[in-house]
Amino acid sequence: MSRYLTRIVDREIEERLGYIGAVLIEGPKACGKTLTATQHARTVFRFDEDSSARSLVSLFPSRLFDNPTPILFDEWQVEPAIWNRVRRQVDDRQIAGQFILTGSATPNDDVARHSGAGRFSVVSMRPMSLFESAHSTGEMSLAALLNGERQAGLGTHLAFDELLCRIVIGGWPDLIDTDEYMARRWLRDYIANVVEVDVQNLGIRRDPANLRRLLESLGRNVAQPVKAAELARDVGGVDGPIARETISAYLTALKRLHLLDDSDAWRPHIRSRARLRTAAVRYFIDPSLGLAALNVGSAELLADPLALGFYFESLVMRDLRVYSQLSGGRVESWRDADGNEVDAIVTCGPNKWGAFEVKLNPAAVDDAAAALLRLAAVVDTDRHGKPACLGVITSTGAGGLRPDGVHVIPIGCLGP
Repeated sequence: MSRYLTRIVDREIEERLGYIGAVLIEGPKACGKTLTATQHARTVFRFDEDSSARSLVSLFPSRLFDNPTPILFDEWQVEPAIWNRVRRQVDDRQIAGQFILTGSATPNDDVARHSGAGRFSVVSMRPMSLFESAHSTGEMSLAALLNGERQAGLGTHLAFDELLCRIVIGGWPDLIDTDEYMARRWLRDYIANVVEVDVQNLGIRRDPANLRRLLESLGRNVAQPVKAAELARDVGGVDGPIARETISAYLTALKRLHLLDDSDAWRPHIRSRARLRTAAVRYFIDPSLGLAALNVGSAELLADPLALGFYFESLVMRDLRVYSQLSGGRVESWRDADGNEVDAIVTCGPNKWGAFEVKLNPAAVDDAAAALLRLAAVVDTDRHGKPACLGVITSTGAGGLRPDGVHVIPIGCLGP
């Protein structure tokens, strides 16, 4: 991909540079952080490939800072000492919009690294949504839905075969114009690099075979509330579960690389006596990673409708997170012990929330709408307010407001 496709996070970066000294952009490798950051920077230092720039951090830091701002320090975690130097510069200059840092891995906590509170604003970046890659028209705005506005659209332009490919290829900028065969080779190499290089570079050696089995287990359990103990049994296999400390360390490593994007449990006050379930629902930062770990393409996914439904849900969750981030939104899940569940609760500020079910098959909209109405009936709206929107996100068809007050939202129409 030679041209720059505008990202939703561009607006967020621009806004934050207007009121704080430094912006830190975090996200997985190859999600487009560097290219996006360079759109906002006047000076660029790439620490992952520029040894001279790394040396200047300790030997001659003024050479780094005496440049037009904003100054970008790309992959800052390669030279962690830059953190304190940037922090000091922000304190000394007292001017907004001076520095941008990007990072593909979160370093270990370091007592020598001072807090960035009041100096740094952290922006999360994910692979591209369907709207950003021009596969969604965006005519049904999530922000408008959460403002209680009626929305309509027609999502038939996104053919089912193309939707399958977008799930397998994912939202990686390098792959937007690539066919599925080449994308799967790229993703295979990406997974190999994670297991053999990236995790190991975090500072503690991890068994690559166990890491691969964990990624495969997470791939089989995507969009499900699987506990760490179950993953440990899956990874250990016939030899028995691996130690709790080990599975916890593996999951922590993947989170530090920004590869996991689980949905925590939404815990509202409810009028029902049913006990709420609190296990997080497992997702990758992009659905393509789970399929790559399993070596599954669109043909195999099509042959397994249950798995396809889960992976469609994973794609929708990615896009909901991207779209809601502009409003400071949070995406969670809701389940109770009676078997009632809703895939996504999007909250944007106090008492402003919407509930969404995800259904690949448009024929399942009625059942999904019923689940949303059951949730709305048991939530204590005196404490949480009424839902701004109830919506069923599906694969195709016409979008609009049903007589029961539930929106139908084709994924090819959804946007920020």
